[in-house]
Formats: sequence, structure tokens, C-alpha cells
Amino acid sequence: MSQTHPFKPIFDKNSKILILGSFPSVVSRKFGFYYANPQNRFWRVLAGILNTPLPKSMDEKINFLLAHRIAIYDAAISCEIKGSSDAKMTAVKPANLEPIFNSACIAQVFSNGGKAHEICEKYLKNQILNATSKPPVKLPSTSSANANFGFEKLVQEWTVVADTLRDG
Repeated sequence: MSQTHPFKPIFDKNSKILILGSFPSVVSRKFGFYYANPQNRFWRVLAGILNTPLPKSMDEKINFLLAHRIAIYDAAISCEIKGSSDAKMTAVKPANLEPIFNSACIAQVFSNGGKAHEICEKYLKNQILNATSKPPVKLPSTSSANANFGFEKLVQEWTVVADTLRDG
């Protein structure tokens, strides 16, 4: 079934890094916010690498991201998808990242998982390179479907996000 991305990117003029997922899950689409499935480890990983309390509400999550100069969006603006599985994504239309790049000084783009990275490489690489002069960095997916990475290993791999924020 064809789906269109249901919500706007989160960023402001101070955003320094951009984290791109693939496309919102069924649960995220239902609740109208990024990484809304409690099984997804995105918010716990970010709180862990930034050594901060876990944001709970939508407003807390938005404030958390902006306070840490993190922008988030998804690489696909629409696609055909059954359920939430990235493996079932077809007919992908890439997101337009220009509004983010034109407003914020993004230094690095990170992709949350293989499908997000694949979309970045296939459709968004030139846009990302033009804006940051660096290719997108692939991080392991925070999805609970990524059984290869336990929480501690995810935190270890995602520490590069905190290092990028700190170094700038």
C-alpha cells in the first residue's frame, strides 16, 4: 500500500547533525511521531550517548533534539510498504533535504540502518555531499528487528554522533 510521510522534519537553525531513518513504522504513523514504537531503541540510544534522561513526551523529544542540535527526518517521503519492514519498501521517493540544509548548518548526516543508508546512497548522496562535503555515515538500525545489535553495542556504535556534536 502506498504511504506518504505523515510528519515534518524536526530541526532548527542550530541543528548540526541530521539523522535519517528510512520511513515511519506503522506505530509511528499511528501516533504521529518519530520512533514511537516503544520497542525501537532510538530514544534510549540517544539519551545514553548524550548522558541525559530519556525524553518521554513528544514535546520533550522535540526539545531534547533541538537542545542537542540534532535534526531528524526520513530518507523516503513516500513508498509502497506492507507493515513496517524496510525489506518490504518499494517505489521509494526520496525526501527533499534542501529545506533542512538551507536553514541549518548540518555538518554530518547519519543514516539509521541499512535501508535508510541505501536510500541516501541511491537518491540523496549529491544533496548531502553538496551540503556537508561528507558522505552519509551508516549506523546500525535502532529497530528491535535488528537483533544483531544489543543495546550496549548500539550505544557503542552510535557514540560517533555524540563525538561529532562535541567536536564542533
